[in-house]
Amino acid sequence: MKSSFNQKNHPHRRYNPLLDEWILVSPQRANRPWQGQTEKTSEEQLPAHDPNCYLCSGNVRVNGEKNPDYKGVFVFDNDFGSLMKDDVEFSGETSDFFLLKPERGINRVICFSENHSLTLPDMEVNDIKTVVDVWQKQYEELGNLDYINNVQFFENKGQVMGCSNPHPHGQIWAQSSIPSMVLKTQENLKKYFEKNGTSLLEDYVKKELEARERIILENEDFAALVPFWAVWPYETMVVSKRKIENLLHFSENEKLSLALILKDLTTKYDHLFNVSFPYSAGIHQSPTDGESHPEWHFHMHFYPPLLRSAEVKKFMVGYEMLAEAQRDITPEQSAEILKNLP
Repeated sequence: MKSSFNQKNHPHRRYNPLLDEWILVSPQRANRPWQGQTEKTSEEQLPAHDPNCYLCSGNVRVNGEKNPDYKGVFVFDNDFGSLMKDDVEFSGETSDFFLLKPERGINRVICFSENHSLTLPDMEVNDIKTVVDVWQKQYEELGNLDYINNVQFFENKGQVMGCSNPHPHGQIWAQSSIPSMVLKTQENLKKYFEKNGTSLLEDYVKKELEARERIILENEDFAALVPFWAVWPYETMVVSKRKIENLLHFSENEKLSLALILKDLTTKYDHLFNVSFPYSAGIHQSPTDGESHPEWHFHMHFYPPLLRSAEVKKFMVGYEMLAEAQRDITPEQSAEILKNLP
């Protein structure tokens, strides 16, 4: 005799409409003992200014350039960028298996504050709003270059996420191609928009606000939630309630609302395991290719690696590499835990 399905207890797959992918959810595995790798959690008290930090104000960077004595946000071209501005001649032969093309672009670093010891949850809301202002200006400046078709903002926080410098900062990768993940998201947003005449994420957020199972925070302009299809244990997404294609369409109040929800969300993260919470976070918005993109809806992803504690992280290996993404704790359980944090 078959038992009745219960999503809290039985393995099941969930669909991600943004990427047209499925994820395996295995809630029955959440109680398994852990005998694998653990991470170091000793956190030293950082100074407000580190004379050895190449991002601190007034310090000399590796390339010999000296940072100005900046206050607040400071932006500069990455000294070791992954992309180059050079326009090169290329006459590659067409091949089924050996396709390549040059990629042109600009990498920049955004220091969020001159204070070396801060992270986003430690910053004042108005100072985070200044970061949002700079995102807006950089999106416009870089997007107006004729060879830049996508501007990607992101932040890697914490050593476990490969961040080599604890100074509060993020990055910009602006390039001539639309990257694979952004392009895949765009294709699915466009498919939904052409079929329904509405934004996929606008409709999704309305349903989430009605269900209230995965909503963590909301304010006048934004909602922070654990996506129904979340892969990482405490993955979240910040989505504008209004259909906004990109940062250029933000009002002053919406920029302040975004700053406020970013502070509140990252503060909750820090309270989860009482540690400065590591994550990779980034913005998805319409490309800067000169085309009309009514399908796009501004959103921001947070991908934290920690699973059970500050010492145990989620590994994407084996099945995840060879089959599809898999998670143990359900998105609803994660949302409940995060929602109840101060």
